[in-house]
Amino acid sequence: MKIIVFIITCSLTFTLFAQKISYQIRTIAFYNVENLFDIANDTLTFDDDRTPEGKDNWTLDRYEKKIEHISRVLSEIGNDITNTSPDIIGLCEVENNAVIEDLIAHKNLQDKNYGIVHFDSPDERGIDVALLYKKAAFVPNSYKSHRLLLFNEDGFRDYSRDQLVVGGFLDNEQFYFIVNHWPSRSGGEARSKPNRMAAAELNKRIIDSIVRFDANAKIISMGDLNDDPTSDSLKKVLRTKGKSNNLEPNDLFNPMERLFKKGVGSLAYRDKWNLFDQLFFTANLVSKPKDSYSFWKAAVFTPSYLLDPSGRYKGYPLRTYAGGSYVGGYSDHFPVYMYLVKSSPSPSEGGK
Repeated sequence: MKIIVFIITCSLTFTLFAQKISYQIRTIAFYNVENLFDIANDTLTFDDDRTPEGKDNWTLDRYEKKIEHISRVLSEIGNDITNTSPDIIGLCEVENNAVIEDLIAHKNLQDKNYGIVHFDSPDERGIDVALLYKKAAFVPNSYKSHRLLLFNEDGFRDYSRDQLVVGGFLDNEQFYFIVNHWPSRSGGEARSKPNRMAAAELNKRIIDSIVRFDANAKIISMGDLNDDPTSDSLKKVLRTKGKSNNLEPNDLFNPMERLFKKGVGSLAYRDKWNLFDQLFFTANLVSKPKDSYSFWKAAVFTPSYLLDPSGRYKGYPLRTYAGGSYVGGYSDHFPVYMYLVKSSPSPSEGGK
């Protein structure tokens, strides 16, 4: 009898151990890449500064260095856990499809086999949002660009970025990803606030329409919102929750709120940190089912090379330009990311 009990106990221990270490992990990331422009002058947009003859003296060498820098960052987000780059990446401040093609073709990313979903937005500077996805992990089955209609005090159209929605199968699960770049705080936070409230309302309409179509939809919205997790656009319009307990089925959970309240930021301005770059999602991703993806944790990606090493802006994001001068850094924003996990019959390798 003792021998039998011992064998059963060992078997249970081994089973529990195997389940503990065997997870499929997927990384979802977002990065404002700060004016990733090519060197050509687009006569339809205000990109004149980012040309070789323009104010920024935006040469081919500087463009290629920017591509190298951004591709390095993307290749390393979440790498300490998954040993690979993110499976889904939202981008903003990309000029066109060509610069995204150059980005994923760089040696830092070329073996990851990324696909691209991108639409041209009506933004006057010509900057767009886009979604990158690993073809081995995600198969898109729908995509649409939603226009944000804004008007200034004189009744004229104020052109901004579209909100990109991409649906598809992450492994065998249907997901929807929304990529945002909400209107800036140009002219002051209070004066520009109605534009971001309008962007939040559009985002909510998109989410509600998806849920009406699929009540169990798993939706992740990400982007540079130009608002913090506690701003009215998030708390009053989208009604995001910062705590994962007692979530209702139609709630949106924002893990960035807890980080923000701890003083974590993704960009700094005048000695104040903001967490404009965020990921939030439907409550059904907070539960812990064994056989489907759920939220694990979120973070801001801040390796030492992304930080300004000295001077007045020490510790801030190391920018491409600062004070009108070329610095040769990365971006004025840090990337943000989150992990999705689910039980797997064998240890996850995460893809290339």
